[in-house]
Amino acid sequence: MNPWLAGLLGGVLIGLSASLLLLLNGRIAGISGIVNGLTRPLPQGDWTWRAAFLLGLAGAGGVAMHLLGQQASSPAPLWMLLLAGVLVGFGTSLGNGCTSGHGVCGLGRLSKRSFVAVMTFMATAIATVGVVRLMGGMA
Repeated sequence: MNPWLAGLLGGVLIGLSASLLLLLNGRIAGISGIVNGLTRPLPQGDWTWRAAFLLGLAGAGGVAMHLLGQQASSPAPLWMLLLAGVLVGFGTSLGNGCTSGHGVCGLGRLSKRSFVAVMTFMATAIATVGVVRLMGGMA
């Protein structure tokens, strides 16, 4: 599939799912907040929609990869992926939200706080790629 078309289709589906979650449940589709909610006591029924959303997110990605004949892989070693996951988890906690919550949902609601958060995410990502490339890493 053409990468531009795949990106456009993926973006439309992400926007649609975030919009439907907000319209039908009154919830923001911030993945870190949804995952974090599964780790603490919740009101009745709150755990179910969170688990269903995450299963749908992973399941749809798996189905799409299967249909397109693609495999998930990374040139990075496992220890680096685990470290990156821990750092992202720490960052989302520190930033009070993740790229999906701030970038997709917050910017769509014209949140100034989300705009600042997304600019911070982007600047940090650009700086990280630059540092890793200077060090001869994989970026």
